[in-house]
Amino acid sequence: MSKKNFSAVVFLSKVISNLLNPLFSLLIFFICFAYVKMTWEESLINILLMIALVVIPIFSWIGWNVKKGNYTNMDVSDRKQRNSLYLFNFIIIAIYTGVLYYTKQRTDLLFIIVFLFILMLIMHISNFFIKSSMHTAFNVFVTALFFSLNPILGIIWFVLTSFVAISRIILKRHTPKEVIMGAFIGTVVSLAYLYFNIQTFL
Repeated sequence: MSKKNFSAVVFLSKVISNLLNPLFSLLIFFICFAYVKMTWEESLINILLMIALVVIPIFSWIGWNVKKGNYTNMDVSDRKQRNSLYLFNFIIIAIYTGVLYYTKQRTDLLFIIVFLFILMLIMHISNFFIKSSMHTAFNVFVTALFFSLNPILGIIWFVLTSFVAISRIILKRHTPKEVIMGAFIGTVVSLAYLYFNIQTFL
């Protein structure tokens, strides 16, 4: 591969990796979920809640720690540095879940958040042994979420997830082993979610 072509591949990998980071992927799903399952008023409330209580706080936390030198980059590529990010995410998700419950939001939405919490917990535990790819794990889970909403969307997101996984290796953010581990964790949680989702809501 020529240097020019390689640069183009790296650039494309950065675009894919940035656009389909865990937070943006989840936000895209929740926007679609709100569009399909909710009224416009409910959709607006839920999307604003997620942006205000999850997206902005987590991005602000990462940005602040990068500025302070606690995190190497916005990807939080260092395995040890990720521990504090996971702990912060647990707090944020707990607050978000509490608000959803207090405001009596949809049961199936809370069901998704519970499995999201489980995914983060397993990822945190695995982080003590291997830096499993968060991008891959979360996008595999989002694939399952989309599949439960619309199988065609699930297939489309599966293809996108494959590109995400490859991009993490190209950018040297993860080794193939770390990407495979992230995919494995995401798959296990996704299969559990799909099983219990069918049992509970169908």
